[in-house]
Amino acid sequence: MLRAPFLTALLLPVIAPAASAPLPSENPLLAPSPLEYAYPPFDRIRDEHFGAAFEQGMAEQLREVEAILSAAAAPTFANTLVALERSGEILSRARSVFFNLAGAHGNDRTRALERQLAPRLAAHADAIRLDPRLFARVDGLFAARAQLGLDPESLRLLEKSHADLVRAGARLAEPEKARLRALNAEISSLQTTFTQNVLKEVNGALVWVDRAEDLDGLVPAEVAAAAELARAEGRPGAWALRLLNTSGQPVLASLRNRALRERIHQASLARGSRGGEFDNLAVVSRLARLRAERARLLGYPNHATYVLEDQTARTPQAVNRLLSDLGPAAVANARREAAAMQAIIDREGGGFTLAAWDWPFYGEKERRERFAFDEAELKPYLEAERVLRDGVFFAAEKLFGLTFRARPDLPVYEETVRAYEILDADGRPLAAFLLDLYARPSKRGGAWMNSYVDQSRLLGSRPVVGNHLNVSRPVAGEPTLLTFDQVVTLFHEFGHALHGLFSAVEYPRFSGTKVPRDFVEFPSQVYEMWATWPEVLRHYARHHRTGEPLSEALVGKVIAAGKFHQGYRTTEYLAAAVLDQAWHQLAPEEVPGPEGVLAFEAAVLRRAGLDFAAVPPRYRTPYFSHVFSSGYSAGYYSYLWAEVLDADAVEWFRANGGLTRANGDRLRRTVLSRGGSADAMQLYRDFRGAEPELRPLLQRRGLEPSAEAAR
Repeated sequence: MLRAPFLTALLLPVIAPAASAPLPSENPLLAPSPLEYAYPPFDRIRDEHFGAAFEQGMAEQLREVEAILSAAAAPTFANTLVALERSGEILSRARSVFFNLAGAHGNDRTRALERQLAPRLAAHADAIRLDPRLFARVDGLFAARAQLGLDPESLRLLEKSHADLVRAGARLAEPEKARLRALNAEISSLQTTFTQNVLKEVNGALVWVDRAEDLDGLVPAEVAAAAELARAEGRPGAWALRLLNTSGQPVLASLRNRALRERIHQASLARGSRGGEFDNLAVVSRLARLRAERARLLGYPNHATYVLEDQTARTPQAVNRLLSDLGPAAVANARREAAAMQAIIDREGGGFTLAAWDWPFYGEKERRERFAFDEAELKPYLEAERVLRDGVFFAAEKLFGLTFRARPDLPVYEETVRAYEILDADGRPLAAFLLDLYARPSKRGGAWMNSYVDQSRLLGSRPVVGNHLNVSRPVAGEPTLLTFDQVVTLFHEFGHALHGLFSAVEYPRFSGTKVPRDFVEFPSQVYEMWATWPEVLRHYARHHRTGEPLSEALVGKVIAAGKFHQGYRTTEYLAAAVLDQAWHQLAPEEVPGPEGVLAFEAAVLRRAGLDFAAVPPRYRTPYFSHVFSSGYSAGYYSYLWAEVLDADAVEWFRANGGLTRANGDRLRRTVLSRGGSADAMQLYRDFRGAEPELRPLLQRRGLEPSAEAAR
């Protein structure tokens, strides 16, 4: 039974209530939304509502769980597992809205609450999953599962719930549980600190330019946006360039001023390790050590082994093998690419050796020479609204018969966010969708999909999902023109959205994207293929002023350039994935202190043969949010693992007619609608009709030599 002092601590207020705290009847988070799809009433939600909603939500769920555990009736699947699935309605609603808004449109108040909530929510989860009465009930049902007559999804819920409790520490003795609670609370707090430090570093690491001529190479709209940002930051007459979340900065592809390119690049690499309030070196060291200690407490040699047990890869050895097999060929390709650009530099009399800050600029020069086009030539044909409507949505209409309706009547949390309703092929309402396209200081970097409402037949809920990007907002009156990478990202994130909005499961535990991390990227990555599918590309790639379609010649060049600089792309990705595994395969005593973090990073890359200075890791350790603040710890390999499935599936689509309704319905029926309700690899085999092959991935990335080496 839960001890009274611990329960008392759980129920202490998260924040001191304000004198004007809203009454329960005034807090929209305390009751189901009256809007269609239970769409969040953003126009009524205020920052001050969240504290009370979390307090009431946690207290309510503890009461619900206590009622389950103290019931006189013998444990059954319905009165235990189904009842648990129904519990925590208010808390679930508060969490989904709060944490999505904290990432997309946070402020000082929500960030402070986020820091306070992190250990409290960890403690709340532990109060439930470490209660021995709960494990006794679930363990008994698990032992008798063959006699319960459960349908396949219900049986999977029982099996996964049992495994989750064991992995959460349910079999530990009480002293070990006490230590586990402390570890979980501190780990949660450190992850939040890391996230907030990264955001503050991005916002605080603007690169300032005082002379207009230094911006030579940028298009007028980009120069105007830099001037507008400088004015907003209190320096009219100057220009400011904001860093994106990755090591490489897209603006380097256009800037002719080499000194400015170097300054931008060095500022990017220094984030989180410059000293000061938002330095992440101590956070990384402490977080890695605590994760390793927790894994050991739970019976695992390291954090990676713990994480991967629950993924399709299963073991660190399998991940290490994939990464190491591809590394040598990727670096060899990157060095060949560098040599080609060095030849351009030498031919022009540059007098310097290609550096990381030169790669994007000379890569564009080489692209122009090889394919007779560049990003600047392409961007006028990639207006964001047309890409969305005539590209992303068009492909979904062809594959699945969907209809998209703008819903300006639905409230949004920021003026540029747009809401849509999605109708199924038979005209029935399917889901609500939000698109949050633009970067802003209140938004974390990168691109992601999130769920505001999970689909569940048990709860009678329909999905509300959102896509978030970080495209620079143009000045008033100018169109939003995308790079081709941003176009692919838009398709990618909508692939995630489809996984959420097509969900057709009974239990919220399995809804939408609640699948292994190394499988969740499969639907998103396979949807990227439609960005360059000729029928789709011709439909959306039209000049934003004239409506003129992209020429057939240029369409062909865009498709042909798909493998351009795959050596660079693969090497920067592998470097980050190897760093993730290296940090999380350490024992607690092996984790370096703050002063050794960067040296450890350098040593790992050197041992892996990925220490190619011209190609830095896609993320360096101090700003690697995927693995130090989100759910991808020991999981950044997932993109490549899922790309094996993606590349294999693309071959299947090409062999079976491509963009057809029959193919879309097959993918929906076998994968997208199933969520986590069945084994992920079995779902893939159901779709593909066979095991995936590695060959299509090697061909896509130009890595066929590594296949020979593997033999």
